[in-house]
Amino acid sequence: MLTNQIQPTEAQIAQLKTYPKNIPVVMLNILKFKARAITNETGQEAYARYFKYAGPFVAEAGAKLIWKGNVHTSLIGDLDNQPHIVFLVEYPSVAHFFAMVSNPAYQKIANDRSIALEYGGLVACQTSK
Repeated sequence: MLTNQIQPTEAQIAQLKTYPKNIPVVMLNILKFKARAITNETGQEAYARYFKYAGPFVAEAGAKLIWKGNVHTSLIGDLDNQPHIVFLVEYPSVAHFFAMVSNPAYQKIANDRSIALEYGGLVACQTSK
């Protein structure tokens, strides 16, 4: 697992823009919190604040939380570097996702996500048949 990536690269954004139009996209979030954020709180506390304030933006984008859970153990993988939480958010389309993250009001709260995470994996998934 990469442990230093919180923000997407330009190449990753370009790749996501090739996602089929008008097809729902499910974002798999794989998160590892910092022990301490720069705000002198735990990463989990900083992320909880982000999650609370991001909720209205997610709803405005027509998205919904499908599932959320704490990681118990990595059966296969690096036990010393496993994520803390994973969750799935479904957006009506990738355009809805991009509209949300480019909203200036959303961008004001997005820093809480960055300061909270040691690793912030975000995987765009298309439902298979």
